Amino acid sequence: MVILNTLAKYSDENGNRIIYDGRAIPNVRIEFSGSGNSFRVRSGVLLGKLNVVFDCDNGVLDMAGNSFGTFSAFIRIGQDSRVILGKELTTTNTCVISAVEGTSVVIGDDVMLASDNEIRADDGHAIFDVITDRRVNWSRDITIGNHVWVAKRAVLLGGARVADGSVIGFGSLVTGPVPNNSVAAGVPARVIKRNVAWERPHLSRTRPFYKPDASTVAKSAYWDKTEDQEPDVPFVALYESNGATFAVSFASESAAHRWSDRYCTAARIVPVIRQDEASRQLDSHPGA
Repeated sequence: MVILNTLAKYSDENGNRIIYDGRAIPNVRIEFSGSGNSFRVRSGVLLGKLNVVFDCDNGVLDMAGNSFGTFSAFIRIGQDSRVILGKELTTTNTCVISAVEGTSVVIGDDVMLASDNEIRADDGHAIFDVITDRRVNWSRDITIGNHVWVAKRAVLLGGARVADGSVIGFGSLVTGPVPNNSVAAGVPARVIKRNVAWERPHLSRTRPFYKPDASTVAKSAYWDKTEDQEPDVPFVALYESNGATFAVSFASESAAHRWSDRYCTAARIVPVIRQDEASRQLDSHPGA
């Protein structure tokens, strides 16, 4: 295990590396326990408290950087997993981000996380069916679009997909899709308001101190009407046979696992994502 307390360029004999050309930033904690892990910071970054743990092998953390506010987080990255953080991502205090078992957490640009937020693609521990011995709490990817505000104590779990311009309410629990320019709140979170836009200026710290209409703020590029999302993306079971790879599609993740339990226990169940989402992820991390 290697523990670093300064964010600076780094590489070791196990293939772990930090790709960063900015000024050295002290008082961080970066832990490498495996091999082939990569932490890249693309530009300048303003950090509060940062603790990054690469538990396994082939993990990726890609941070685009921020020029205002600060970013504080505890980030855990497991085997073959990725955390991709967009530009101008800020937090009020330390958030928790976790991705293991080959999952991804992708956060877009200009996202505002408040206090005590957790973004977890996994549950941390496995739960099994006592009849079949099969796993029941599979880890799943999380995506957060651009210009999303996640309010205090809100939690996003595996399968959460929040589109651009939306707001996640105080103390909410998100486990599925949230359309663009909407407010979702509750446990589990449900859309309670559509066709909304939000901006960063604080109600009491930025003039004018009354903001009755949009003339009091500068509009961002995310003032759009809410569009209904497509139904939950289908899932595929990937398996190999005679040197070839096959993908079997299913309408739900549970259906894919039932098929895998019966016919091919080695199959990997993955969600099918839309072309625009895949393009955005690849643009955020070329060469992935």
